Amino acid sequence: MFSGTYARTASISLLFLLLPSLAMASEGSPQVDFPLWSGAFFVGLLLCIAVIPLINGDWWGKYFGFVSLGLAIPAALLVCLSEWTLLLHVVQEYISFIILLGSLFIIAGGIVIRVGAQGTPMLNTIFLLIGSVFASLIGTTGASMVLLRPLIRSNKWRRYVVHIYIFFIFIVSNIGGLLTPLGDPPLFLGFLRGVPFFWTLRLLPIWIFAIGILLILFFLMDSHFVRKESKERARRAMERLPEKKLEIKGKINFLFLLLVIGSFFLPPIPWLREGVMIAAAVLSVYFTEKDLREENAFTYHPIKEVAILFAGIFVTMVPVLTMLQVHGSQLGVIQPWQFFWASGSLSSFLDNAPTYLVFMSTAQSVAHAQGVLSGLVVGVPETLLKAISAGSVLMGANSYIGNGPNFMVKAICEENKVRMPSFFGYMAWSTGILIPLFIAITFVFFN
Repeated sequence: MFSGTYARTASISLLFLLLPSLAMASEGSPQVDFPLWSGAFFVGLLLCIAVIPLINGDWWGKYFGFVSLGLAIPAALLVCLSEWTLLLHVVQEYISFIILLGSLFIIAGGIVIRVGAQGTPMLNTIFLLIGSVFASLIGTTGASMVLLRPLIRSNKWRRYVVHIYIFFIFIVSNIGGLLTPLGDPPLFLGFLRGVPFFWTLRLLPIWIFAIGILLILFFLMDSHFVRKESKERARRAMERLPEKKLEIKGKINFLFLLLVIGSFFLPPIPWLREGVMIAAAVLSVYFTEKDLREENAFTYHPIKEVAILFAGIFVTMVPVLTMLQVHGSQLGVIQPWQFFWASGSLSSFLDNAPTYLVFMSTAQSVAHAQGVLSGLVVGVPETLLKAISAGSVLMGANSYIGNGPNFMVKAICEENKVRMPSFFGYMAWSTGILIPLFIAITFVFFN
């Protein structure tokens, strides 16, 4: 019995160690061209996420895992029949993705930030501004997980709060991460492919333009909604404020947070980075007082929901991404504004990291075909690389599944009794606010 268990453990360990090398082998193998209908699994899952909660939210809450699994299994079988190493590659990416999200979620759950002030339009705007800077320093996921709960607490007294967390997703969970490779996965992949670490600071004018407009719009909107609150609610909230203006508990978790961020710079040894992240999360659980997590109303439900849904998303999007890799050069995308919208539109629903790489390769082909020899960054004209980077990062805010933190923010808000919009409801907000902003960015920076 012992030998059988040992053999199984050894086999599983060997498989995990081989996953990265098998994944690299799949990248070097001949491209597989999936039929167009194979994208139906991904589209079907998106429709389920968007529609079923509107029809029967209770049913979806109980069975969403079965829906995700039911669409992922046939998609996985299709991928295995065509090129099984593609499935191994996506499993590796998914495991890394969930370990990153999970470790940051657990670590941030041990940090309590008490703000001795009501959630006023000015305070909320300052909060979002700080979050936008943090997003580029510790990543959009890290910033979202650290700052969301104190923002929820300071606005607990208010009834009209949904817009606050929608703008939080726009600014902190997405657009704020534009300035460094630490901010968002596409930029980090670009760094690994040879883009200089500080090159992304050239995107600062776009960052200032986007963040500035959104903060002004948020302040005006929040000022409107706060006037609708009753004076009695405001008075009771003032009585419950902490004595100290700002108090931070669980500070040791910032050390664990730095461990996770530092793991990105480790040599590419299989699972070393993920091992450091898991260790940081375990240490956080061990060294953080239970009272702090209870004050944060911390549970594992949000990360479980994200893990289950994104398992289906990662598997079902393999045929779609592969078709994009095979036919991407046939899209006729050659101008900066076209790269901005093409990379952004796909990053709104697909994993923005591989989408970024696909369009980077397309831009390299365009430069080669046009005989461009100067102003190149890793073989890509700088203007095109700016457009791809901006599109991939900014437009992740267009939907709940455009970037990992988006769904996490939604789940944590709902756990704290904030009724967030549905999938389409959120897209109504993003369409009305972000699309005009992106059109303005197109004319100012990529026309």
